[in-house]
Amino acid sequence: MIEMTPTQCRAARALVSWTQQQLADAAKVGVATLQNFETGVSTPRNATLEVLERALRDAGVVFLDKGEVVDGGEGVRLRK
Repeated sequence: MIEMTPTQCRAARALVSWTQQQLADAAKVGVATLQNFETGVSTPRNATLEVLERALRDAGVVFLDKGEVVDGGEGVRLRK
């Protein structure tokens, strides 16, 4: 797993058309934890980031490392 950024999290949710509540429910975390992460207020523990990322991966999201993106930034896409 890569270290998911708040921007990747928001983009991934958009790709699968999930609300913050839907992702929080799928990952079994509090919606406030997700909101604080996505807005940059706080960074959750690694275990929390892992369950958030796993839920999005299970929904079909692929997280791209910096080397996989043309401009070297972060990214997400849907699995084929």
